[in-house]
Amino acid sequence: MTWYEHVISAIQTVTDQVSHGGRMKSTRYFVWQEDGRNDFEADNVHAEKAWTGSTDLFSKIELDPWADRYETALDADPCLTWELSSCDFDPDTGFWHWVWDWEAVGDGQSDSQRG
Repeated sequence: MTWYEHVISAIQTVTDQVSHGGRMKSTRYFVWQEDGRNDFEADNVHAEKAWTGSTDLFSKIELDPWADRYETALDADPCLTWELSSCDFDPDTGFWHWVWDWEAVGDGQSDSQRG
């Protein structure tokens, strides 16, 4: 699996209500986005590649069980490390908003691309 397949898979164990970088017209959904890399370099080579990013959950449900289910899915994948960086309520929109920062290990190629 590619690094992004790990990220998507963790979310899809909870729901298919997911977007890459964009808002959805729904009262309950995930959005994920990558924001950079945190590679391990050795001898001027990127010996281990890791992508960083975040996943947001937007929900009208105050204590949404999707948050716990998503954390369980993140814990189950050895290629993902994470932290819950924030959870807040926007009274103007009525949405609860959770943000998880993650790091996904991988080279960006799927198993079929490796040959």
